[in-house]
Amino acid sequence: MRLLRRRLALLLACLAPLLAAPVSASESVAWAALRSGGHVALMRHADAPGGAGDPPGFDLADCSTQRNLSAKGRAEAVAAGKAFKARGVSVAAILSSPWCRCLETARLMELGPVRTEEAFSNAFVLRDRREALRERAAALLSGWTGGTLLVVTHGANIQALTGQHPASGEIVVIAPRGDALRVVGRIPVPGQP
Repeated sequence: MRLLRRRLALLLACLAPLLAAPVSASESVAWAALRSGGHVALMRHADAPGGAGDPPGFDLADCSTQRNLSAKGRAEAVAAGKAFKARGVSVAAILSSPWCRCLETARLMELGPVRTEEAFSNAFVLRDRREALRERAAALLSGWTGGTLLVVTHGANIQALTGQHPASGEIVVIAPRGDALRVVGRIPVPGQP
């Protein structure tokens, strides 16, 4: 048993650098892609405590009825905007879900004017429309040919589009190529590993 533990520890020690490398390599590749343009940054809104979805009876026109950003979430959004600027990423357009936590995240990043796009509405809350939202969003993204596009949306939407489930504030970078949305890399929440 002792020998097995020793061998397992040695194996894990040898694999640790290999397992850690893809995360930082993925992040480096993602930032480089965003700098080059023609890519899309799908960002899950920053920290908004309170579980999934929204309270019963929420109203999109009234932010006080929705889950909103915490102080930590507001700081994450500001830090994400600073990270874009520090890495020389110029954003050509910013689209956001109409939910307040997404709009606030996008605005706090201070990267340019924010346009609401219904295709990025909360697919978790609107389960019955999830496939229609995914199809409309995929069509918008696959047609993107400009510079860097930033989309601030919800985790369920990003998962439906990419198969990735990002943390709050995390970014999944994709390369739209015709009908395909290829994941290029991921950028963790600012200040987090």
